[in-house]
Amino acid sequence: MALSRRTFTALAGSAALGLALGGSGGTGAPSAYAARGGPAGPLSGPPEADGERHTVGYDRHSLLVDGRRLVLWSGEMHPFRLPSPSLWRDVLQKMRAHGFNAVSIYVAWNYHSPAPGQYDFTGVRDLDLFLRTAAETGLYVILRPGPYINAEVDGGGFPGWLSATKGTARTADPTYLGHVDAWLTEVNRIARRHLFTRGGGTVLLYQIENEYDSHTGEPTGRDYMSHLYKKVRRDGIDVPLFHNDKGRNGYWVPGSFDTGGDKGGWLYGFDGYPSPSTTPPDWGLFGPGGAKGGASASPDTPGFVPEFGGGWFDPWGGAWFDGKGYAEARRTRDAAYERRFYLTNLANGLTLHNVYMTFGGTSWGWLPAPVVYTSYDYGAAIDEARNVTPKIAPMHTLGHLLQRVPDFARLEKAADVKAKGLKVYHLRNPETGAHVYVARNDGTDAVTADLPTAAGAVRLTVPGKDARLLTTGLSLGRRSLKYSNAQPMTRLNTGRLDVAVFTGRTGEMAELVLKCRQEPVVNRLDPEAAWVFDRDELRVNVPLGKGGLTRVMVEQGDSEVPLLLLFADDPTAVQIFPYDTPSGTLLVYGPALLRHAEVRGSEVHLTGDVIGATTLEVWGPRAVTSVVWNGRPVATRVTRSGSMMSTAMLPAAPEVRLPKLGGWRMRTENPEAGPGFDDSGWKPADKTSSYSTTPVPKGQPVLFADDYGFHYGDVWYRGEFTDSSAVERVSLAHSTGTQGLLMAWLDGEPLGTHRMPVPDKDTTIRKGTWAGTAVFDVRERLRSPGRHVLSVLVRRMQHDEDGKAQDTHKAARGLTGVTFEGASPKVRWRIQGEAAPDPVRGPMNNGGLYGEREGWHLPGLDDRDWEKVTFPRSERRQGVTWYRTSFRLSVPGDVDASVGLVLEDDRYRAYRAQIFINGWNLGQYINDVGPQHTFVLPGGILRTRGDNTLALAVLSEFTTLSGPGTARLTLLGHAAGGTPVTPVPSPGH
Repeated sequence: MALSRRTFTALAGSAALGLALGGSGGTGAPSAYAARGGPAGPLSGPPEADGERHTVGYDRHSLLVDGRRLVLWSGEMHPFRLPSPSLWRDVLQKMRAHGFNAVSIYVAWNYHSPAPGQYDFTGVRDLDLFLRTAAETGLYVILRPGPYINAEVDGGGFPGWLSATKGTARTADPTYLGHVDAWLTEVNRIARRHLFTRGGGTVLLYQIENEYDSHTGEPTGRDYMSHLYKKVRRDGIDVPLFHNDKGRNGYWVPGSFDTGGDKGGWLYGFDGYPSPSTTPPDWGLFGPGGAKGGASASPDTPGFVPEFGGGWFDPWGGAWFDGKGYAEARRTRDAAYERRFYLTNLANGLTLHNVYMTFGGTSWGWLPAPVVYTSYDYGAAIDEARNVTPKIAPMHTLGHLLQRVPDFARLEKAADVKAKGLKVYHLRNPETGAHVYVARNDGTDAVTADLPTAAGAVRLTVPGKDARLLTTGLSLGRRSLKYSNAQPMTRLNTGRLDVAVFTGRTGEMAELVLKCRQEPVVNRLDPEAAWVFDRDELRVNVPLGKGGLTRVMVEQGDSEVPLLLLFADDPTAVQIFPYDTPSGTLLVYGPALLRHAEVRGSEVHLTGDVIGATTLEVWGPRAVTSVVWNGRPVATRVTRSGSMMSTAMLPAAPEVRLPKLGGWRMRTENPEAGPGFDDSGWKPADKTSSYSTTPVPKGQPVLFADDYGFHYGDVWYRGEFTDSSAVERVSLAHSTGTQGLLMAWLDGEPLGTHRMPVPDKDTTIRKGTWAGTAVFDVRERLRSPGRHVLSVLVRRMQHDEDGKAQDTHKAARGLTGVTFEGASPKVRWRIQGEAAPDPVRGPMNNGGLYGEREGWHLPGLDDRDWEKVTFPRSERRQGVTWYRTSFRLSVPGDVDASVGLVLEDDRYRAYRAQIFINGWNLGQYINDVGPQHTFVLPGGILRTRGDNTLALAVLSEFTTLSGPGTARLTLLGHAAGGTPVTPVPSPGH
């Protein structure tokens, strides 16, 4: 956490409660999360693995880290949704640069455990590496390992094998708890090394379970939560634990369950995803109070939202956003939404705030839950291609404010204030005397009003559906702010200067008034500013955004330390980066991103990104006289503001050219449909009972894929029987996730295809398990004595989540029952799904297609005997066809380019394609459903400087012509800079 070096007056803070189970010492061991005495002002710098012991406590206002107040401004990302470890650093650095001091992560059990007792934390699943990277970036970590996580992932994070085991999940069932303990042991062995309390890393908080609103008043629920708490403590996790209430129910507040005598180590948190069409809710100081009032459910712990909406997910067909996809999510939950809702949270005393999602990423392979498609962009501030969007502005400005101005860590409700047409929140810090006002406009038209403040009436305009933050009495280093209608973004001391930054919307007129007992010397360093001194007040006016950054220098008068006032509109503000180094604080303006800063003698070395041509301006310690940017010296001049400014523009990122895709080769698949296929190596489907929640039809064998160890992707069935002479039709009952698909053949002849419906917005948008029966007529020419084979391919999609703790993840996938009309032949079934998990790509990469089992998706396959074809294609067949091509990229070495694949065709053609790049399953495209047409190909998996293999496994329905139509590469974003990217292994033949 980056903070000022100035010593502030201590904020009040009672000592945190309780004793922890410190390490393995058991009850009574020294407390790791009790606060030491001392000032509760700002911390000394960003967190790191410093080898020192720390305390993490809390009172009703905020966390207390080593006795000092901390406002946690966190963003959610999931390492498993970005399977390129080098790029984890990229996203984390973007988060820190844009104001976040923490990252919240789920750890998905299914991602790490292909089978009972097997756990893999290597490669793209290296949790230890992620936690090290977060510490190196200077971010706290909120760790959320479940065991259930929801997260719109397969089974809510439960491994596929758990769906075929005895025991009721999310209860105190001993069989289930045995599996849970094994999982937590593995996670906690890693987490323990990275606890901030022990100096090994920056893990600050730890969540058990996730939105658990079932069995809340029952012994099994209380015993379950108690078991998880005690297990985590036994494993040596000594930071505060918490749970995230699904909504505002007052579930699992402190004292709700037995913690084994451990006190003071449990926080209450609640999640919230209010719609943009609603009025921002008061879930704290200004709310109704009580158990269902949000933070008021736990008045002795700080206000905590472990998940607050940074966007929303979208289902197959795109019903949430009318088929417009995540662009519409980003439009409706934009920067103005964030200001209205996040500032309302701040006004309500919520000082632990996590934005879900800040980077959504990709639900690649068979990772997504039934309720989402491949992209998990979420409409987040950092998009799926790792581009920072305009939504980042409120997070950037608020984050840097909360990190560097400790007044906001303890705000209490103050006297009511009214302004016509606005909802106004008034708070005050009783220690510093600073007043904070949030003025919110819930109407659609702009409102101009006089806001009564402790410093007098302040005239301000709030756009429709937006909000403003104002302060009075705030210390700006050695001087004091009377009021400003622009929001403070940060204050710091660098070199010989105090610096304060104020922000607002483009085109607004910022007004700032300083209290001045003596007349200062004022220099407007940019022509846009105007100022006047009168009656012990310095008044400054600046039109925001007119000339980029506007600088005003205030000298002498009340202080010998100059105060530099900087004014920026939103696009300008996100190019301003404070950064603390052991040699002092820096302030950098100009680039698209500042990743790292280091002072080496008289040189300051900066790394970061440039998109468009820009100047570079640096304020820093007095000893610094030169600047190095991305390893290259930059010629600079000293400005009147005390900065070093580049004498020439940093050049824009160079052009990136992408090749056209061609050279396609094709091979048809599904030999399993033919009667002569050798299925002797397949598993006999002959079980008679199952732990599934789906009933087994009387007199029939279990056909559920999970019962035979096939948990992900497609599954094949072959049923052999004698004499089809009297068979008139066959009925195939099946159960799948959203957009499941069934295809059937008799003796190699297509019977037809059945597809589950597209979700609608009103009734089925959250439906996770779909059951259907495909009824196919058996044509006369297929009826005869002798041996016959019924072949069935089921695209099972994913397991349902288990949000209500009803074992819904155990609902069957695949065939559930088969009946015939006209005759009742005895059928001997065999089943085949995915092969053994890919040791590099993991258990969720491959399904059970013949081509996958034979490695047709892998680089290095000799496909010279495949048929040469061109796109677009127009075929009519039922089954699977594979297409492969290769291409070479030559992106400059100092450019970070995000590349995507676009698939498009006649929207009425019914087919789908599984996309493999260098053997990695990066998503599923359903042409006539959508809404996704662009698929991100992450660097590291994609060789941006080298050869790549692209494979498409196309499932065609016989009802329409099938493509693919067009397939092309697209540049989703690029910047000069980036982080070094290590290629992710892509083993092939």
